[in-house]
Amino acid sequence: MMKRHSIARVVKVTICLLTPILLSFSGIGVDDIDKKKSTSKEVDDTLRIVITGDLLLDRGVRQKIDMAGVDALFSPTIDSLFHSSNYVIANLECPVTKIRERVFKRFIFRGEPEWLPTLRRHGITHLNLANNHSIDQGRRGLLDTQEQIKKAGMIPIGAGKNMEEAAEPVLISTSPRHVWVVSSLRLPLENFLYLPQKPCVSQESIDSLIMRVKRLRATDKNCYILLILHWGWEHHFRATPQQREDAHKLIDAGADAIVGHHSHTLQTIETYRGKPIYYGIGNFIFDQRKPMNSRACLVELSITAEKCKAKALPIEIKNCTPYLSK
Repeated sequence: MMKRHSIARVVKVTICLLTPILLSFSGIGVDDIDKKKSTSKEVDDTLRIVITGDLLLDRGVRQKIDMAGVDALFSPTIDSLFHSSNYVIANLECPVTKIRERVFKRFIFRGEPEWLPTLRRHGITHLNLANNHSIDQGRRGLLDTQEQIKKAGMIPIGAGKNMEEAAEPVLISTSPRHVWVVSSLRLPLENFLYLPQKPCVSQESIDSLIMRVKRLRATDKNCYILLILHWGWEHHFRATPQQREDAHKLIDAGADAIVGHHSHTLQTIETYRGKPIYYGIGNFIFDQRKPMNSRACLVELSITAEKCKAKALPIEIKNCTPYLSK
C-alpha cells in the first residue's frame, strides 16, 4: 500500500543506526561483466546488489596499502557479503591514474591503477565516479580512470567524454527485471570549470534527473530504478530540507530507491511512499578516525520480478578497513 512517509518511522530507523556512533539508455554493463552465480540465487530468482559509501585509495589508505597491501582493506565479513552478492557498487573517491594534472583545490587525491584488480577480486563490480574527487587529476585523469576501471574488469558509472555520456543510465541487470542506475553529483566542483562538451562527471539538475527517471519508467514500467547521489553537507547527521524535497520529487517521478553519500557520516533513513531513501550512508574504505566517520552502513537490495527488499547493514571502519557490525 502506497502512503506518505511516517515521521515516527524515520526517527526510529535513524536512532537505531546512529546509536553506535553516539552511542538515454546506454545498455552499459550487462554484457561487460560476468554475473556471479550460485544455486540458491537461481532457485529464489533474487538479484542481490550492495551499495557502499566512499572508497578512498590515497592519504591514510595509501599508507596502509604500502604497509599491508590492498587485500588488507577487505575484512572476512565484507568479503563474505560481497561474494554472496550479484553486484557491488562502490563510490570511488579518487581518480586512479598515473596522470598527474592536479586541480587547484584543498583535498587532492590519486590512487594507483595496479590496485584496481584487487578491488574486483574482492567482489566490487561497479565504481561510481559522480563525485567531487574524480576530477582531482583533471579531465585526462578522469578519462584514464574510466579506462583503468574497465581494464580491471569493473564498470565505471557517472562519468564520460561529455555530459550526455556521463549522465547515461547504466543497466546493471536484465533478470529478474531490468535494473537501472542513475548517478549524479549534486554539488559544485571546486575550482573546476564545468563544460558539458568536455570530459566530466554527471552533474544533472534535479529537474533533469526527474525527467530521466520518468522516461525510464515510461519505457519499462516494471524496471527497478536506483539513484545514487553525491550530495549534502559533510559531517552532518541530517539531510537538508532541500535534499528531502528533491528526494521526494524523484520518488514521485518513479525512482525505486535513493542512496546518497558525501557526508562521511551516517544520515537519516526514510521511507517515502514505500520507497527507501538513504540520505547518507557514510564511508566505506576511508582513513577518518572519529567515531562519527567510522560508523556507516552498506545498502543491500534484494530484487525479484515483483518486489524489492532494502536493508541497511551497519559497518565499523577500523584503520581504514570496514567490518560488518555484529
